[in-house]
Amino acid sequence: MDRKKILPVKSDIVFRLFFADERNVDFLIDFLKSVLQLPDDDYNEIEIADPYLLPEYVGDKLAIIDIKLHTKSRKVIHVEIQLHITPEMRERIVFYDAKLITEQIGSGGRYTAIQKVISIVITDEDMIKDSPGYHHRFIFYDPEAAVMFSDIIEIHTLELRKLPDGADGTKLYDWAKFIAAETEEELNMLAERNPQVQRAIVRLRELSADEKTRDMYERREKALRDIDSRERWAWAQGEAQGIVKGEAKERRYVLELLNQGFSAEEIKQRLESGTDW
Repeated sequence: MDRKKILPVKSDIVFRLFFADERNVDFLIDFLKSVLQLPDDDYNEIEIADPYLLPEYVGDKLAIIDIKLHTKSRKVIHVEIQLHITPEMRERIVFYDAKLITEQIGSGGRYTAIQKVISIVITDEDMIKDSPGYHHRFIFYDPEAAVMFSDIIEIHTLELRKLPDGADGTKLYDWAKFIAAETEEELNMLAERNPQVQRAIVRLRELSADEKTRDMYERREKALRDIDSRERWAWAQGEAQGIVKGEAKERRYVLELLNQGFSAEEIKQRLESGTDW
């Protein structure tokens, strides 16, 4: 790998190291302001909380890279980047937001103490296929009566693949392009029109020049390639033995069993009996 090449922000580990760094909190705030409609003073006190351990070297598929923070009014904001869409992704997001709600009150706590939970989910694939827009905001809402039930949970999606070629005049577009950029040329074009993003690019270059950061990034990429290679091998073995078929849930179950070393006959017996799935 070219040691001088700028690291891609859309890599989950680079995204986390860049935006969750206290030294870059002004960039994080500017990005959040481009997505959300919160009072400006809510950003006066940003507390970045990380419930997950980020090891020095991220080397397995169980590592969770995301950002969780509290605003001045104690709203909870969760930002994550998932380049590839999984079949259960929407359900997982709702489940995680529900946990962020319930963890706010203990036994005997008042429901009125619950603060708003906001998720920003960034993807590099089409997640909302029924709309061409690259940014969506979801809340509890009755579209027939045009009445809002609650905005206690708010989910934003940012789909990098849907970004238009030309700027649309919003700060969100510039930040999304910064995250999606893969070349120096793309970054240089952004720097020409947005001073804040220009400063972020300078910081990204500094981060990219750090040997420890590059080693973490390269180990992460290797781990992802290894996972993909194992899954492809398992899929090929399953196809060869005639046991990979059916819906996505069944295919994932078969791949998991193949990776665990079960034989084709054992897997067939489990599928026929409905064992464990």
